[in-house]
Amino acid sequence: MSPTANWSYPTAIRFGAGRIKELAEACKAAGIQRPLLVTDRGLAALPVTQTALDVLEAAGMGRALFADVDPNPNEINLVAGVAAFREGGHDGVVAFGGGSGLDLGKMVAFMAGQTRPVWDFEDIGDWWTRADAAAIYPNVAVPTTAGTGSEVGRASVLTNSQTQEKKIIFHPKVLPSVVIADPELTVGMPAFITAGTGLDAFAHCVEAFSSPHYHPMSQGIAVEGMRLVIQNLPRAYATPDDMDARANMMSAAMMGATAFQKGLGAIHALSHPIGAMHHTHHGTTNAVCMPAVLRLNAEAIRDRFDAVGGYLGVDGGFEGFCAFVDGFNEGFGIPKRLSGLGVSDPDIDRLVKGALSDPSCGGNPVALNAENTRALFEAVL
Repeated sequence: MSPTANWSYPTAIRFGAGRIKELAEACKAAGIQRPLLVTDRGLAALPVTQTALDVLEAAGMGRALFADVDPNPNEINLVAGVAAFREGGHDGVVAFGGGSGLDLGKMVAFMAGQTRPVWDFEDIGDWWTRADAAAIYPNVAVPTTAGTGSEVGRASVLTNSQTQEKKIIFHPKVLPSVVIADPELTVGMPAFITAGTGLDAFAHCVEAFSSPHYHPMSQGIAVEGMRLVIQNLPRAYATPDDMDARANMMSAAMMGATAFQKGLGAIHALSHPIGAMHHTHHGTTNAVCMPAVLRLNAEAIRDRFDAVGGYLGVDGGFEGFCAFVDGFNEGFGIPKRLSGLGVSDPDIDRLVKGALSDPSCGGNPVALNAENTRALFEAVL
């Protein structure tokens, strides 16, 4: 029996098996009467999506769907989504799916009332203040994977299709008004998606815990998030209908995204340009990059991993944790190098440039430069 709870940190979360039936109520709570459900192409025709649309239709909210969303969503998808939103006379978005559907859905709600290009709102300084806050539509988030945690995030990752760069678009009102966190929606994930998304949540927690920035609340959340992934991802992977494991993984995903308010680091700095240029799965890419980044950061983070190993159930302190990560990845069939994800003939100079310009750099405990970033890419490629 999975747990049920009502949470309001960082936003209102309706957590528990079967709570997709409350989707129309959540829309009403967010002030939405005519929602556009945004998801990716793969999910559009699946039963979980049709169930969500059934709930909305039964409540008199229509049955509007936009699913022209790539695995790494870009501004082309966004333009099409905004057009569908405006043409349909919608007043809010249901962002539905994994990271791609959630991120694009949040951006449609954000950009439907704006007149400036989306790149004007990149997460740089106070660029978010350029947005017309009164023109931002509400969104309700419904995750169908347990990984990105975008359902509790104030930003979306959007790929610039022209420059092949991943950009983070931020505004406080991008945060979903309500989240439906129903672990039953994750049961149908293929095993490799269960693993890849779960390891994304793990990377969020590991990097937040490693970040040198001061944020005790996020630090504590990151530790518990790591423990939940370590104990539950193997169970969810091996036994897809283990609802307790699915619920704990859904919690860990939200915890990772909440914790990384403290900062991310080199894992994501490497993963973002790789994903933008080679279209790899984000969470799986993070998993491939993690061992090399742990080694780079060893002396800066050794003591803190020594201190929490017992709680995590990992023996041997920091060195034991590194060995655990290698075995954890192997257990899910994660390749040791990015060539195993189809990355061939990479432009390392361009990857290094992309990594060093990524906002995640600032949270790495060891300062990144051209030399050590190149060494990281050479290690993982």
